[in-house]
Amino acid sequence: MILRTLVVGTLQENVYIIGDEGSNACMIVDPGDDAKSILSEVKRAGLVVHTVVITHGHIDHIGAVADIMDRYKVEYAIHPADLVTIDSTLNRSMRTMFPNFRCPPLPNKLLEHDDTLKIGSLEFKVISTPGHTPGSICLYGNGVVFTGDTLFQGSIGRYDLPGGDGCKLMSSIFDEIVVLPPATIVLPGHGPSSTIQNEKTQNPFLTGELNIRSQC
Repeated sequence: MILRTLVVGTLQENVYIIGDEGSNACMIVDPGDDAKSILSEVKRAGLVVHTVVITHGHIDHIGAVADIMDRYKVEYAIHPADLVTIDSTLNRSMRTMFPNFRCPPLPNKLLEHDDTLKIGSLEFKVISTPGHTPGSICLYGNGVVFTGDTLFQGSIGRYDLPGGDGCKLMSSIFDEIVVLPPATIVLPGHGPSSTIQNEKTQNPFLTGELNIRSQC
């Protein structure tokens, strides 16, 4: 598996390019801004875009979708519950932070829990993880999990924004994410990577007084 990470935009969002070495097909996860840099990295890695996947519809995760889709007429996927997030009042209010933002086209693929995304020989399971937004998803496979804004190193996603739900977020994390193999690498939407083991034992939102699950 080929894996490239770019940090883009005002909110320092992580874009992931995942390539299959055999076919040179790749998936771009959360192209949030700076399509030029993303596509340059794809070309530098000798890859061809096969799929664009959005973990959730907040503006800092979708800002480069339109430009990438102009270049590659490919599969563009999101969970249906987050279609409303893309055109939300929150996103519209934040557009001044993204002066080059173009609203992405309608997705041509809708993802549901337990769907499988195939990129050449690579497979990733779609995990529905509502809480940060209603349609947040994570992608698990090949020893990694892309967690979007559901789980970070030492933290969790916000749930105080429109569509957020703290109890659903905690259920998503405990029921779907931290049950993955301990050595699984956590690749979040912002900040550094981690592992499931580290988050289970060191993340204060999961282990300590910041854990709100008892309040749900």
